[in-house]
Amino acid sequence: MSLRDSLDLIRTVRPDAGTAAIEHEILGERASSLGAAEQRVIKAVAALAAATTDRPERLAEARKFVWEYFVQRELAGFRKHADVIQDLQISPEVLAGLGAMAKPKP
Repeated sequence: MSLRDSLDLIRTVRPDAGTAAIEHEILGERASSLGAAEQRVIKAVAALAAATTDRPERLAEARKFVWEYFVQRELAGFRKHADVIQDLQISPEVLAGLGAMAKPKP
């Protein structure tokens, strides 16, 4: 029995349960995708910190991954980034390339 067959059977018995199963799966995929984006940011920030000769390329890469991560966070409903900026140690240099400014916490 395929997933589609299972969902059709569930919808027949309980119509709302079919969409709940799909919504649950979508939420899981969003969480996984957000986690993967965060890992790319962590690696890019570390590579930038260790960079010597290829610093401009590492900076561009870090900005790209941070921007993508922020977009995914906002699509998931997380509008404030101050905590992850601090937790992931995203530098003002990276943020300046995004058009954002890091505000120090009081």
